[in-house]
Parts: sequence; structure tokens; C-alpha cells
Amino acid sequence: MSVQQDLIALLKLRAVQLSALTALIVGVGTECFITKLSVLDPDMWWHLSVGDWIVQNRAFPHTGIFSHTAADHAWMAYSWGYEVLLSRAYVWFSFLGMGLFGTALTIAVAVAIFRMLYRISGRFWTAWLLSIVVYAAFLFNIAPRPVFFTVILFTITLTLLIDAQRSGRVQLLYWLPLVFLIWANIHIQFIYGLAVVGLFAGINLLQRIAISLRVYPDSLTPPTLPVVPPFAVLACCILATCVGPYSFHLYQEAWVISKSKIMYTMIIELQALSFKYFNQYVELLLAIGAYFAIGWQRKIDPFKLALLIFASVFAFRTWRDAWFICVIAAAVIADFPAPDEERGRSIQRSGWAIVTVASILLLLVMVRNTDFNERALDRTISAEFPVDAVNFLRKNPVGGPLYNSFDWGGFLIFYMPQYPVSIDGRTDLYGDAIDQLYFSTQEADPSYVTDPVLNEAGVVILKNKFPIAQMLLTDRRFRLIYKDELAEVLVRNW
Repeated sequence: MSVQQDLIALLKLRAVQLSALTALIVGVGTECFITKLSVLDPDMWWHLSVGDWIVQNRAFPHTGIFSHTAADHAWMAYSWGYEVLLSRAYVWFSFLGMGLFGTALTIAVAVAIFRMLYRISGRFWTAWLLSIVVYAAFLFNIAPRPVFFTVILFTITLTLLIDAQRSGRVQLLYWLPLVFLIWANIHIQFIYGLAVVGLFAGINLLQRIAISLRVYPDSLTPPTLPVVPPFAVLACCILATCVGPYSFHLYQEAWVISKSKIMYTMIIELQALSFKYFNQYVELLLAIGAYFAIGWQRKIDPFKLALLIFASVFAFRTWRDAWFICVIAAAVIADFPAPDEERGRSIQRSGWAIVTVASILLLLVMVRNTDFNERALDRTISAEFPVDAVNFLRKNPVGGPLYNSFDWGGFLIFYMPQYPVSIDGRTDLYGDAIDQLYFSTQEADPSYVTDPVLNEAGVVILKNKFPIAQMLLTDRRFRLIYKDELAEVLVRNW
């Protein structure tokens, strides 16, 4: 037996594969421990406070809670499911709970992507290697926010669609309404999932029409499903998304978000790819690989081609939506035809149990070696957010209203609830007009002198690095009462 044959035989051993899968999970978890994104992201804090509010009030907000500039604006906590889970994690285990919740959610995304690719390809090592590429492209671009649940549920949706199309078993689609019932109560991007299901049903219909008119080209794969059931499933999915505290009003919220313009020019993660970072090139290469995989096959799959084009339009528009093209591109590549002898058997429950136990044990070891504990998380938070400045105000209270930096609004909602914020990461709450005003003032545009929110402020907390922080030091309307390496606090000279 040659060395190559020995290697192939070794890679087929289930013990080797389970070890590799464990290494994948532990690697993702360790990166979470190192980066500590769960407590560094500004939006995590207002999500946490919203979850607390929902639990304490046993109700769901419909206006701008925690804000004094948008208190009467309509607003929906469309990620309430995520927020309640995050809130409970913090109540039970404090900052460590937040960190562990984020780590578990990130690992869940990693496992969901692997399982999707393994299910589609039937080849362990193809799924394993593709998963690493996908992780490199987007997994650590942003903190584990509600969008991570979207990724998990989207992998389930896409797997069901591809399996149904490949096998001709329309019954697989009957799980989708349940998926969307959960999805709509966790994140607003269930809209993406509905669009993909609609695209699936629409392409299937067009294929049937083209065949009936005898204009369907031989270069395309034939349809495998009847026309009506996919549309019936789509209708049930839409109805399922209306089961929740906000019902069909979620679609109004999605429309409001889609009309926003200022946030796409001001927030880096919402801007188009700049290709200044390695992971953006990985995203592009995944997309190119997927188009190649579609074109290389004997017959082109219209749904996969349309899906890839749809994902390219949306994902390359904003950095944050990199997951969309990455997951779809990886699925298309994984679905590349392979001989039956290369398709391995799925991992059994016992195998997943072994991987789970081994991963937990190894992650416990890594926790001790990556300084992931309550004290270290507290230091990390204090280095990123104005903890000392708020502690000073607690000892030396002054009258409001508060004017604060955009990036700190979420944290101040959590850590200084006695002062409703002037702005935070809920850009849909404030609208383009207020968002534009804040970003102009932050850059010390001359119009800051007439900024009505700043003019009404009794206390101001700003990042030292922003131009407006320097300008206000010489502004006669305010005087400095506190300053450190991170923040400055000013009060109005009444």
C-alpha cells in the first residue's frame, strides 16, 4: 500500500474525523476567548438592557425606551428573543455569562455551517476545509449579535431547499414554517430567508412554464418539484413570521430600515467592501469559486445561479452581510457532484456526543490559558467604555439631559440608566435626520453650534479622540469636570 493510500485510509477513520471536528470547534471557541468580542461590541449593551426591560415589565417595547431624544418614536425590539437570552446569561453569570453566551453562539454558527456543508457534500474533509474558509471570511468580523441566529437558521433553510430540490421530496419544505416562526422572533433578517424561499418557488415555476412552452434549454437542470407546494410553504412561512409580539408590523420595520441611508455612509460595517482586509478577499474568492462550480457542471442549476447573483448584490453592498454570500457560495461549492464512493456516512449522535464532551473539556483548559474570566473581562470593558467617567458621575451627580458619543450610547444605557441617552446604536429608532446631525457634530462641523440636542444638554460624555471633544473644551457653554485617557465629561454653565 502506498503512502497516499495510507493517508486516504487514515483520513477516512471516524476517530480522525471527530478529532478534526473537535479541533475546529475548540479553535473557534479559543478565538472568542482571545478577542472577547462579546463585551467589546457597543450594541451588545443595549440588547442586554432591552432584554432586562422585557423580563422586568413582562411586555414588549413599542417606543424608544432608554432615549430622551427619541422617547416617543415608534420602535420595535425585533430581536427580543436574543435579548432575553442575553439578559438571562448576564443575570446568572454577569460579564462571564455574556462572554460565554457569545462564545456558545459563535460555536453554534460554526457547527451549523459545518453540518450544512457536510449534509450537502457528503464529504467530511470538503465540509471541514470549506468551513475554515467561511470562518475566515466573516465569523469574527462582528460580535455575536442576533445576526448569528440568522446565520444558523439560514443554513437550515438552505439545506432543506437544496435537499428538497435534489431529492424531489417536497415534504422536506414543510419544516420551514417552524424555522421562520423562530427566526422572526429573533432577528429582522428573516426577510432574507423569505426572499430565498420565494426565489426558490419562483424559479421552479418559471422552469415549469418554460417546459410547457417547450423553450426550456437542455443546458439547464430540470425541475424536480411540483409548482404549488413551494408557494404554499412560502405562504405558511409568511404567516408564521406574523406570530409574535409585533405580528405583521415587523414588515413595516423592515421597510423603515431599508429606507435608511445615513447609517450606510457613517457606520463602517454597513459600508461596501474596501478590500483593505484579508477576509474581504476570502469572501470574493468564495463567490468566484461558487460561480466556477456552477459553470463547470454539465447542466446549470437556475436556482443556484439566481441565488448566487441575489446574494452577490446584497452581500457586497455591506461588510456586515458578508455571511450571506459566504454561506451560499460555500453551499454551492459543496454541492459539486462527487462519486458515490466518496460520500461518507453522516456523523451519528454518539459521535456528536464525543465531540461535544471533548470540546467542552478542551475549552475549559483554553479558558485558563486565555485570561477569559470575570476580572479580565472587566478590564477589557473598562479599557473600551467610559467606566471611570460614569463612576465619577455617580459620586458627583449633575443634572441632565445627557449628550453622549454614538458608540457609547448602548453601554451608557446599561451602566448609567439614570441618564436617558441622546443616541445609541438603534439607528432605526433615531432616523436619518438625527443620525446625520450626530455624525456632523461628532466631526465638529460648524453646525454643531446650533445642534439643538447639544444645546439642551446638561452633561456631556464624549470620546477624547473625536473633534467635538476638543472643540467643547474651549466652548464657553461648557466646562470640563472630568477627563481621563478615554473620555471627558463636561457640564453646562447655566
